Formats: sequence, structure tokens, C-alpha cells
Amino acid sequence: MSRFSEDELQAVVSRYEATRAAALTERDEQLRAFHAAGWRPVDLQRVTGYSRETIRQALRPEVRRATNINRRRTSPQPPADYQPYGDRKPYVIAETLAALHGPTKGMVTLPRHLDWSGHAEYDLNRPARLASMYKVVLTEASTVEDLHAWLDAGLLRRLWPTLWLPPRLRQRWEEAFPELAATRSDAA
Repeated sequence: MSRFSEDELQAVVSRYEATRAAALTERDEQLRAFHAAGWRPVDLQRVTGYSRETIRQALRPEVRRATNINRRRTSPQPPADYQPYGDRKPYVIAETLAALHGPTKGMVTLPRHLDWSGHAEYDLNRPARLASMYKVVLTEASTVEDLHAWLDAGLLRRLWPTLWLPPRLRQRWEEAFPELAATRSDAA
């Protein structure tokens, strides 16, 4: 850091910004000249590879100014009452763990309403695929019957500490079944 000063770094950035602004202005002027000579925006887009929006802003500088002003005005923060989807999603919770008697080994194919990924086949003998299936079923189940059909209580207890789940889903299950929360404490 001693070899270069902050002023030198600021000078590099300033030169870049100045040449970038000048290049942008020159490019836009040239694109407007081609347009005035009869080139259609779609042709400019095809030849240059620029997006439709870039061509539009080049041909109409007032559009670029308005876009930049709106970007500065737009708050990057979500509204005060915003809740992430995971906090709004209605998760299904089993009434009792004893009712969970799903498959424990072999190959299973989840129905499309649970797994529409195109990779709905799970080899339960592979630990990663087993955990993945449990995550899918827990997050996507729409009925208690889905849980009964695809989850096993013993496997759920064993996998629980390592499953990657939305916080609200995990909280609701652990409130309903404190023994699941205990498995996380034991694993820590």
C-alpha cells in the first residue's frame, strides 16, 4: 500500500469514469446516426448484440436519464410489511410422528405435486438423496397424507439435525414435536 497513494488510485478511477462516459456518448451518437440513416432498432440490436433496452436508451437519451433517475429513487429495501415467502408459506405438520410410515429404503418416485423438478426419483440407500427427499416432502407437502405416505418417523428423527429447512418450517415442527428439537441439541 505504501507504493501507491490514495490520490493515484482516485486518478485511475477518475480517468476510467471520464473515458467510459465519453465512449458511451460517442457510441450513442453513432447509433443515432445509423438510425437516422435508416437502420431500424431491431437491425442495430442484431448487428451490435446490444439488448433492446440498450438500443432504446441510446436512441433516446431522455429515456436513459429517466431510467437512471428512477434507479436512484427506488429503494433497495423491501416494504416494511414484507415477509419472505418462507414465512408466508402454509406448511403442513403431522399430528403425530407415530403416523409416519413412509418408505425407508429402495427407489421411490415422488408424485409431481411434491417434486416437479424432473428428478423426482430418490434412491433412499444414498444418504444425500434420502435427505433431499425429506426436505422436498417437508417443504412441499400439501396434506398430512403426503407426510404419512413419504416420511418415516425414525428416519425423520435421525435426519432432522442435518436437514436444510426454512426456519419457519423447522420452528413449527419443533414446536409440535419437541423431541425433534432435542435431536438438534444432541447433534451439536
